[in-house]
Amino acid sequence: MDAASESTLFRELKSGSEEQNTSTTPSSQTSILTPPTAWVPSGRMYIVFLTMCVITLTAALDATSLSVALPIISEKLHGSAIEAFWSGTSFLLTSTVFQPNFASLSDIFGRKALILVALVFFTVGAIVASVANNFSVILVGRSIQGVGGGGIIALTEIIVTDLVPLRERGKYFGFLSMMWAIGSVSGPIIGGAFAQEANWRWIFWLNLPFCALGFVLIPLYLNLNHKTESFMEKLARVDWVGSVMFVGSVTAVLIPVTWGGVMYDWDSWRTLVPLCMGVAGLAAFVAYERWVSVNPLIRLNLFGNRTALANYFGTIMHGIILWCLLYYLPLYYEAIKGLSPIMTGVALFPETFTVAPASIAVGILVSVTGRFRWAIWLGWALTIAGMGLMTLLDVHTSTVSWIFICLVGGLGTGVLFPSMAFAVQAAASGEDTAYAVSLFSFFRAFGQAFGVAVGGVIFQNALRSKLEAIPGLSAVAGEYAKDSVALVQVIRMMPLGAEREALLGAYADALKVVWMAMIGFAVAGGLASLWTEGLSLDRELETQHGLKEKKVVDVEKK
Repeated sequence: MDAASESTLFRELKSGSEEQNTSTTPSSQTSILTPPTAWVPSGRMYIVFLTMCVITLTAALDATSLSVALPIISEKLHGSAIEAFWSGTSFLLTSTVFQPNFASLSDIFGRKALILVALVFFTVGAIVASVANNFSVILVGRSIQGVGGGGIIALTEIIVTDLVPLRERGKYFGFLSMMWAIGSVSGPIIGGAFAQEANWRWIFWLNLPFCALGFVLIPLYLNLNHKTESFMEKLARVDWVGSVMFVGSVTAVLIPVTWGGVMYDWDSWRTLVPLCMGVAGLAAFVAYERWVSVNPLIRLNLFGNRTALANYFGTIMHGIILWCLLYYLPLYYEAIKGLSPIMTGVALFPETFTVAPASIAVGILVSVTGRFRWAIWLGWALTIAGMGLMTLLDVHTSTVSWIFICLVGGLGTGVLFPSMAFAVQAAASGEDTAYAVSLFSFFRAFGQAFGVAVGGVIFQNALRSKLEAIPGLSAVAGEYAKDSVALVQVIRMMPLGAEREALLGAYADALKVVWMAMIGFAVAGGLASLWTEGLSLDRELETQHGLKEKKVVDVEKK
């Protein structure tokens, strides 16, 4: 029996099964179907996936490598603290905002075209930043890079869903997570090394060989099926109004969340007005998508399933926790333990290098067993425990102790990466899978942006409270609490003595309050995960964007 006949037979069996079991739920219908045919990846698929891993690593490196080098770049270019702040933040903002747009446009114009567009944005942004002679140009380059980085983040995951059946995806998403883990850990080390020992411009030039590899391999091997339409028909399908409303509203929310407590106080009108306008804009966007848009940017039916809702909420909590750890744990090492930026990157290994192995192991186990709820619940249990253990970190915590303390949280957040991705994809239909994946990626980035802001608010208030209780430091409590990064340098320059010890103790105690808040976010995510249904992963690969099969021409020999 050929492949077409098998596919037709499977659809007939499925149709007959649904007619005989109309009272059952979709998940129960799936479970009684004949198991899908065995999937065997091709060599071309492996090349495409390797390419996705390479450009994912590039985006991860760029997202994290600049932060450590910003003080040195600021000194070289005579930039202000605010300019340095926005140069580091602009990438995260633009990469978050444009992810759903890339997903929607790729469904209209094709995955191949949009991943190349994303790569062009990323490469151009890297070149602009690398030749900059002032922070204004770096800010432009980083913003352009962020647009491309957001496209890379969203489309690499979407392309995997186009190539790999649901049950097998965990292993592949695990390797993508590994690329992010390697990039997130090595980025600060590479950035610090270039800035200290060579030239900070190499942080951006380093991207170009990886981008060049993508520009060669993607056109050669990423030949996907796509619906044939005229260019004007494709333009007519774009949700122009929804896209403008979404980008404007999300930007209006994220910018004040980012600068609140840094550039302006949280109760300042400059923070509250755009934040309120952004929330109102998002409400209007939802109404437009629900009742007006013909081809909506975001398919709201994805939120009609309790499994999807629980895990979209969970991935926001996951993003908040993970990014808060990646931002504030280095401050513990630099301020309390006195480590250099490069050694701080090494000290993060117990937290970050556990993410990738845990993600890959869970992906394999879920693919073998066909069950994913256990991984979600285990992940949240480990994350809650890990955040609880973080509160034990103190001024005099030994190296061996903090290594083992940080392992638990790293394992928990690593287990959650693939398991929640399984849940949102299992809850979506085949035609909605790409949109479900892009939303999952967007909510994770959205949570990451909030993670830094939420952690900042909690840390500032806690540190101010601690310092006001210390007689010698109460007068500078507000100044010291305002900038947690600048305070690291203040601590290093202070002479040894009682005042320095008191400041170290207050800093460590304030960080404990941050970890306690993360326990709350982890508990919220864990409780929401209890709503996750045990949906089946055994279904055929359904996509209109799969790899094109090579045409075989039979020649009769006479």
